[in-house]
Amino acid sequence: MKQFQFRYNGAAALGRELRKIRQWSRSRMTSAAVFQIFTAVMDPEQIRKICGRISEEIPEALYMGCSSNGNILEGTLESDNICITCTVFEYASTQVKMLQYPISDAKVDATMQALHEELEANPWVRAIELLVTIRGMSMTKFCDRLQAEREDIAVFGGGAFAADIDNNAAWVFSSAGPCTDNAVVFLLMGGDDLHVRTTHITGWKPLGKAFHVTRAEGSTLYELDGRAAYEAYYKYLNIKNNEHFFFNSLEFPFYLEHNGMKILRAPIASNPDGSLTMTSNIDENVTAHLAYGDPWTILNSVRVDGQVIRDYMPEVIHIYSCAARRTFWGDSDIGKESMPFEHIAPTSGFYTSSEFLRTDGKMNQHNVTMVVAALREGEGSGETSSFFDVDTDEYSGKVSLITRLAKFIDAATEELEEANRKLVQMAVTDGLTGLYNRKEIQRMISERLESGKPMTLIMMDIDNFKSVNDTYGHNEGDRVIASLSELLRHGITEHNPDGAAGRWGGEEFMLMLPYPLEYAQLAAEDIRKDFAAIAFPYAGHRTISLGVTQAIPGESSDALLVRVDKALYEAKRTGKNKYIVY
Repeated sequence: MKQFQFRYNGAAALGRELRKIRQWSRSRMTSAAVFQIFTAVMDPEQIRKICGRISEEIPEALYMGCSSNGNILEGTLESDNICITCTVFEYASTQVKMLQYPISDAKVDATMQALHEELEANPWVRAIELLVTIRGMSMTKFCDRLQAEREDIAVFGGGAFAADIDNNAAWVFSSAGPCTDNAVVFLLMGGDDLHVRTTHITGWKPLGKAFHVTRAEGSTLYELDGRAAYEAYYKYLNIKNNEHFFFNSLEFPFYLEHNGMKILRAPIASNPDGSLTMTSNIDENVTAHLAYGDPWTILNSVRVDGQVIRDYMPEVIHIYSCAARRTFWGDSDIGKESMPFEHIAPTSGFYTSSEFLRTDGKMNQHNVTMVVAALREGEGSGETSSFFDVDTDEYSGKVSLITRLAKFIDAATEELEEANRKLVQMAVTDGLTGLYNRKEIQRMISERLESGKPMTLIMMDIDNFKSVNDTYGHNEGDRVIASLSELLRHGITEHNPDGAAGRWGGEEFMLMLPYPLEYAQLAAEDIRKDFAAIAFPYAGHRTISLGVTQAIPGESSDALLVRVDKALYEAKRTGKNKYIVY
């Protein structure tokens, strides 16, 4: 496999580059040639001329391309508007095929069915590289259909974009179809000697508080924590709901879990009702954070993943990197995360509107991510380059400021979350015993009763407790209460993980068990015996009385609590140190 990379500098220069490729190919055994053309200028007529010239000079070659937010050539952002690469496959076993289909919400089923039929008819396919226009549609069904294809097929690619991030226009084109703003291009690659390895790099970290997705329908995110989703951007980042929302929010995507992995999702629009339009469906009842880019995390990921790619010994590397990453780094530093791959093999690609990658059989649409695909023919040279450099020098300016502010926010957020956890714990627990307080255990009983699940209550009271305080002092009284609390806590932890124990008040305790009455009676007797066996330093052995009752379907929590209280009262009245079932 051999790749040629060059900039478009006019028709004459293009002709010279094409003749050079043709002469090289004729001097060797080759099986196919594929051109990729990425353009930061929206000029379909010029693209048609370039593609026409390729077809004239190398009629057997395939080509594909799209509009972009910037091009990657020789591992870094290229200042020229149009960049061209040609990958020449040298193994006779390697096969390639170009497909282009219309894409829209209405056409996605037909398009993906056509692709499926092609894959069924061509079992040699081992990889799919794709370019797609995505603005204005959800890509969930698109990804779901790709995920359903054979698990041994690698899938990677990117969404077409424009040089102006706020411009919705985007184009794809190929040797299988025209230059158009509503299509997907698939390059099918395969053969016994073709090998592909992919990875993805994020480096964006969750920022601040966690949001709960309380309302979402398809690709529209309506509410976070019961409030309009847009408010998260306005309240925490002061991003206004206007025509610049997409540009201003692009560097701060949502960080959430999807398909068992952490991914980033960026909104493409904020709507008048405060909802956000995403490029893929959002699930309800998931947790999402706003996220920020951390330079050190990004470059550490590049180092780790880059070494894996290096050891794979690729001959060509394709990069699909989100335009938000270019905005984050700035044009002067963006090469820090992509240039290291050029040390491994010729590296090219473009800055995208979205990135697509199949990982562990799951097909994901990414945002604010860099997808890396390493390709080679054959088993590799057997020698691994030892040179893989990632520049982690100290930064200045914007990136340094972001790093330090993010560190401050992370530390402050961690302290605040810990304080909130303690406040929440204090609000539901009893200070002396650490068990749930009466309000919380009563709430849990009501919730369990409403669920219709089986439940038994054991209410208990320390017998003659006032005499302990009066005779031996409150410290000994607290010791007696704490010992019974520990006994209940140990029983819940070891034997009743779905149960709960709480301090009902003073020397009274409530135990909620998710078991039938027979089990609760055994538990009550065990608690009675175990507590009676404890010898306190001054108070000696003490006893408890217990009331046991089982919830009746349809009864109120008040009625249930009255019954268990009566059972406890009867145990006290009839001699103490026993349990009564009511």
